[in-house]
Amino acid sequence: MSAELTKARAQINKVGTYLKQAKPLPAVSALYEAVAAVMRTQLIRSEKEEFSKLILDAVLHLNGDRNLRKIYPLILEYKPGSEKELVDQLYSVLGELQASAVESAKDMMADKEERIERGLAAGKLLIEEKRFDEAKDLLEKLAREFPRDSDLRARIAELFIGGELFEEAFSYLDEAIELSPDQIHHYNRIGIVLRKLRKFDIAEKYFMRATEFAKSDPNLYFNLGRLYIDWARWDKAEKASRLALRLSPGFVEARKLLNYALKKQGKDPEPGA
Repeated sequence: MSAELTKARAQINKVGTYLKQAKPLPAVSALYEAVAAVMRTQLIRSEKEEFSKLILDAVLHLNGDRNLRKIYPLILEYKPGSEKELVDQLYSVLGELQASAVESAKDMMADKEERIERGLAAGKLLIEEKRFDEAKDLLEKLAREFPRDSDLRARIAELFIGGELFEEAFSYLDEAIELSPDQIHHYNRIGIVLRKLRKFDIAEKYFMRATEFAKSDPNLYFNLGRLYIDWARWDKAEKASRLALRLSPGFVEARKLLNYALKKQGKDPEPGA
């Protein structure tokens, strides 16, 4: 038996497994590809008989599947020799299933967004009422519900920043960065949070990581300079503010930061402040 027929047999055998897992789309796709492969291959009599039985069993499985019937109520018809007609019908079924999957994905996305917005609003209210423990519990459950959503973690962090709960904000921003290391605004926010916590050395490391992704962002260097000002590292504050000004010569706040750092070092201020 050829490799293509061996693969076709394996695909047909997967139909029942997929249906048990409530996955009608891959089940129909597997049968469609298998029957198409059988049609492309010259079969001997025993192979024809074997595949006719395998295909018929798979069709019966599909016809008896409740999940498939909800989306495609028509009965699939097959008898030996009618593979072409079956392939055409399976192609039609695939179209219906794919359209249904798209609509289902849209519904799931809308439901996700609604749950997130509702949860964030409830968490914000609890923080405003200073019911911090309840807010922490609620927002932690929300984050666990969507474990790969970096934007959600950043938004939760913003709520904690608003309530001056900087340790909690740091934790969620750190998770957001782990999930999306190229999102520069997360680094800026976590650097600011760590500056407020006076964890200057850790904040510096996050800003340095951010420069790997955004060497041309003047705000990044300005915030780094603010960190060095609070840290009383005047020479480093000067260097960071100069980098910000090199990228954005009209950056007024960066000019002020530079002259403050120069003053602290006993150097003459530069014009333009």
